Amino acid sequence: QTTLTGDRTEFLGRDGAVGRPQALASGRPLSGSVGAGLDPCAALQTKLQLAPGATSEIVCFLGQASSAEAAQALVIKYRAANLEAVLAAVIAQWNETLGVLQISTPDRALDIMFNRWMPYQTLACRVWARSAFYQASGAYGFRDQLQDVLALCVARPDIARAHLLRAAGRQFVEGDVQHWWLSESGRGVRTRVSDDRSWLAYAIAHYVSVTGDTGVLDEPVPFLVGPILKEGQHDAFFQPSITTEQPSLFDHLALALDASLATGAHGLPLIGTGDWNDGMDAVGADGRGESIWLGWFLYGALTDCARLADQRFLPEKADAWRRHAALLQSSLDGTGWDGDWYLRAFFDDGSALGSAGDSQCRIDSIAQSWAVISGAGDPGRATRAMEALDRYLVRRDDRLVLLFEPPFDHPERDPGYIKGYPPGIRENGGQYTHAATWAALAFAKQGDGDRAGELLAMLNPIHHADTAAVISRYKVEPYVICADVYSQAPHIGRGGWTWYTGSAAWMYRVSLEAVLGFQLTGDMLRIDPCIAHDWPGFAIVFRHRSTTYNIVVDNPQNVCRGVVAIRLDDAVLPVAAPIMLVDDGTTHRLHVTLGAAR
Repeated sequence: QTTLTGDRTEFLGRDGAVGRPQALASGRPLSGSVGAGLDPCAALQTKLQLAPGATSEIVCFLGQASSAEAAQALVIKYRAANLEAVLAAVIAQWNETLGVLQISTPDRALDIMFNRWMPYQTLACRVWARSAFYQASGAYGFRDQLQDVLALCVARPDIARAHLLRAAGRQFVEGDVQHWWLSESGRGVRTRVSDDRSWLAYAIAHYVSVTGDTGVLDEPVPFLVGPILKEGQHDAFFQPSITTEQPSLFDHLALALDASLATGAHGLPLIGTGDWNDGMDAVGADGRGESIWLGWFLYGALTDCARLADQRFLPEKADAWRRHAALLQSSLDGTGWDGDWYLRAFFDDGSALGSAGDSQCRIDSIAQSWAVISGAGDPGRATRAMEALDRYLVRRDDRLVLLFEPPFDHPERDPGYIKGYPPGIRENGGQYTHAATWAALAFAKQGDGDRAGELLAMLNPIHHADTAAVISRYKVEPYVICADVYSQAPHIGRGGWTWYTGSAAWMYRVSLEAVLGFQLTGDMLRIDPCIAHDWPGFAIVFRHRSTTYNIVVDNPQNVCRGVVAIRLDDAVLPVAAPIMLVDDGTTHRLHVTLGAAR
């Protein structure tokens, strides 16, 4: 370049705009201004003279290095490189990962997001960068990246495996964990947040189920050592030390669950200073508050991990976890039921949160959806709870699926910092997309493919940008999943944080596993879809090692669920049995037919 500036005002002009920057109109050289204190941009100016019909290609490098010398070395390296080959290698790398699963459905917007954008967002932003426009962090969140990598268990199980071990290494000898930590130093925050431990167990069990990699359970992982939180101390940021002892990953899982079994007066798990919804950090700050949602989630983690204990010939451990799960189930359907839906939590003083009599946070989405997802809820009550979720939290005219309703606004009891958000913003009664995907998952598990598909379509950002009016309302990128969408005037339908949100991984998983019914377990595959009844079918191309499976699902009777016939190449397979996958370097055709049971 001949000149440059790092000052946006110089480039655009005081009254200028991107469509008519002053620097282009004036023709004057840029000043070379860079440094702190400016409204920052990068404007590089060069002059070209083109003959009639000629073309010229301009390449810009954008990056970051630890020093000016390292940055200059990268520039020199790539100036000398064959840039077409460099770009081709990057594209090939992404095609290798994103090409493991490709879908073709009647919902073109779902295909676009699923086949490229959702796995790209999960891997590039959530796992590798851990930073984005609205949250410049770089830290690992304990529960956050565990959920992200579960969306990679099919396409990149190596990345999922590595992160399970990384996360387990952030567990203290007492069983609790760093809620988030900085990878460069290992410094992080120790908290009383209650659900992190259960996410470790849940994630390990899911990874082993999908990949069949039981060997990961024997991998050695050290513990952290550091000061225990004092009474009344909610968190502490410090540099922990690492033990020389390296127990197995299963030992970390077992300790995480065993440290999560304390219950309160209602027989439910203690909520501590947050239980997925970090904003509810005052509900159980004194150590007595209880969580309905965590009860469902912990039930699922305990039952999943009991099966791992069985496989490792640890019957006492498996029995203990199943007994506690049964006690949780009894308490959840006893004190957790509010008459038409499930409560969200109990405060330290024993009063309920999420009850029909509440003027704020009257009904919370995740307490209803996980009654279904966990499999612990009474079927009749779970159905009523999901009907209530649909009635009060799904706003079809606004294309929103709310986290809870109504928002907090001067509440009688302090739920925590969540009340600091304006009503309808982020966790405070807006659409929190992460939770909304769980609602879709719950409907699919109930066999309601129409509502599951409808909710996923409502969450798809493409449908929030398909007209000029909708674009002006949504305001954020239409090709990434956003964390939240505002629900209150004058900002109804406006997107919040984008990119750096675990909603992308969950929307990917719900679409694949619950709606399309692609359920992989090691070298065995089940196809058990739950789709909208008006879908005539769909197709999946799945690359299993060196083998390609072209999967075609037909729905001639317009049902939501029900596999009545399976054919692999020329062989008819039993409907109830999983399909054994092979690695023979060829292409196989798997044909699945849906229909009503005879």
